[in-house]
Amino acid sequence: MKLKINSLKQALAISFGLLTCSVATAEQTSKVITAENLVTLQSVSQAQVSPSGEYIAYTRSVPREIYVEKDGKNWGELYLVNDKGVERPFITGKVNIRNIQWSADGSLIYFLAKMNDDKFTNLYQIPANGGQAQKAVVLKDTSINNYALSSDNKQIAILAKKAKDKSVKKLQGLGFKAEVFEEQLTNQLLYVTNLAQSDKAITPTAWDIKGYVSDVHFSPTGKDLLVKTQPTALIDDKYMKSRWHIVDIAKKSVKTSFATEGKLGAAEFSYDGKYVALHGAQDKHDPATGRLFIANVSTGKVANWLPDFNGHVSDFEWSNKRNELYFIANIGTQSVVAKIKPGSNKYKTVVAGGKFIAGNLSISDSDKTVVVKANTAQHPNEVFMLRGKIQTRLTDSNTWLNDVALAKQESLTIKARDGVEIGGVLVYPLDYKKGQRYPLIMSVHGGPESHDKDGWITAYSRPGQLAAAQGYAVFYPNYRGSTGKGVDYSKLGQNDYAGKEFDDLVDLKNHLVNIGLVNEKKVGITGGSYGGYASAWGATKLTKHFAASVMFVGISNQLSKFGTTDISNEMNLVHARSYPWDKWQWYLERSPIYWVEQSETPLLIMHGKADPRVHPAQSMEMYRYMKVRGKTVRLVYYPGEGHGNKRAAAKYDYSLRLMRWMDNYLKHDNKPMPAHDLPHAANLTAQKSADKK
Repeated sequence: MKLKINSLKQALAISFGLLTCSVATAEQTSKVITAENLVTLQSVSQAQVSPSGEYIAYTRSVPREIYVEKDGKNWGELYLVNDKGVERPFITGKVNIRNIQWSADGSLIYFLAKMNDDKFTNLYQIPANGGQAQKAVVLKDTSINNYALSSDNKQIAILAKKAKDKSVKKLQGLGFKAEVFEEQLTNQLLYVTNLAQSDKAITPTAWDIKGYVSDVHFSPTGKDLLVKTQPTALIDDKYMKSRWHIVDIAKKSVKTSFATEGKLGAAEFSYDGKYVALHGAQDKHDPATGRLFIANVSTGKVANWLPDFNGHVSDFEWSNKRNELYFIANIGTQSVVAKIKPGSNKYKTVVAGGKFIAGNLSISDSDKTVVVKANTAQHPNEVFMLRGKIQTRLTDSNTWLNDVALAKQESLTIKARDGVEIGGVLVYPLDYKKGQRYPLIMSVHGGPESHDKDGWITAYSRPGQLAAAQGYAVFYPNYRGSTGKGVDYSKLGQNDYAGKEFDDLVDLKNHLVNIGLVNEKKVGITGGSYGGYASAWGATKLTKHFAASVMFVGISNQLSKFGTTDISNEMNLVHARSYPWDKWQWYLERSPIYWVEQSETPLLIMHGKADPRVHPAQSMEMYRYMKVRGKTVRLVYYPGEGHGNKRAAAKYDYSLRLMRWMDNYLKHDNKPMPAHDLPHAANLTAQKSADKK
């Protein structure tokens, strides 16, 4: 599938004059980032190196073409690239390929997908030297959600839910649609069967495992499984109650369970099966899975492999020839690739910070080729190959970016008013001239157990290079409570909702004003989730500091938020460290709705109507409190979207509304709100006309 980027630009050029956030001429659109070409950005989702290290199979995320394709999430295409950077498309177009793995001999690539007329997701295989994809494993009347292959490829472990009773659909058609909240959840089950290519549907017997099985891996010998479970399908249980177990395949019994506290991520056997690397939390109050643990398989003893590490581990992969673990860690705004051996707490850096922001490690059988997906300030995620001390970029998913002027980007660090180190990533205006002051958009990350890195940070809801091209400075603050600086730092915001963590935003804004970059009266704030909370706080309690605010899937009332979220247990353990009934008034006063009366900041609120994390009613509350008190506010809902927009049209619409709101109040000093509608109908007509030419 080829996106019609050129025809789209021509069509939208007709309506550029209607949008203050759009760049005015077709000539300029080829030189700077616009909302129109931002929505076409592609990126590498997963990369897996072949056993020989000569080839890398990878999936590329491709947005649907706005005004042309039916609404939906990005397509996932399959490609192969060799170690010289020669790329070959394997399966492209209207497909969704995921979870790619190589066969042990490198002759096949396995993947999950719905192909052609499939009603359910099946396991497919395709020859690495080309040919047609064939079904490898098909379950009867249910989808394969995840899988793992034994090292000899003779067995496969499958994670899937039980097939639905056919009477369910019939009864729904007859009007029996009652939903019993949180009691009709379906567990994901584990199946282990022989791997023999066939398009015939099978119904293997599920293992009798209590709870929900969320992940699985084979041991090197194929005699044991690493199995991850949680009590129920609830996301809160996934976050706070997951456990890893070693299970004897022949006996179907648990041999060892690893006792860890708090959040728990990935796990993997060492090449000889003596150790298991675990990705977890330091304790139940640690907000992120940034700790690296090593477990002894024979004793079950778990040890913190990198005690007091002032960073956060994000991914790891064992070597295939020795007991040595490669890992990726985020340290400040940078990421490093390093390796470490059992018995030692010291690691060796393979790729130093500042090269790229890495993820998704994959290692060849010889250990000589390491592959990551990585991004930089110049591009989204691409495939990178590491051999010795040399790093080579192998793919280019957005060739048009090579002709685009990108603004200067850098990290900065300052001391907050109480001496705590804070910082973030600054994108300068594209036309920056020293001594001139510019409007600022502060783009606040969510979590707060997250942090912004000095890589590609431009997206539909995070304006970065898009706003820089339109004369804005854009700042991504890593306020206290952010990750990347160790566990203690990531806990600094706990039991202090909207306290010093959001005071940090003011201190960072003041710094940018004091160095002469920013016009103090032209500062906007935006963000999603916890960043949306910050944006609502900026429009109310901190209204004197922000001239415009765009709140996305954000929190307005900490009392009602607790009762309407799917992560109430996590909120208590790693954020609030208390319950609302412990201190009702405190929760109320840490809610933006409490401070609405003093608001002077125009607030645009946007929210997915299907959001399970921050209920859409949070935005309704904020809107109603502002509206009744005569404040400047608008609420936009996105039907079918959850905790963040996933579909191209919704992303594009969001991007236009965000920039138009900021333009209106930071550039044009307009007191009336901009029009509530956008010229999508005119754009659609223009697109149809362009397609006919």
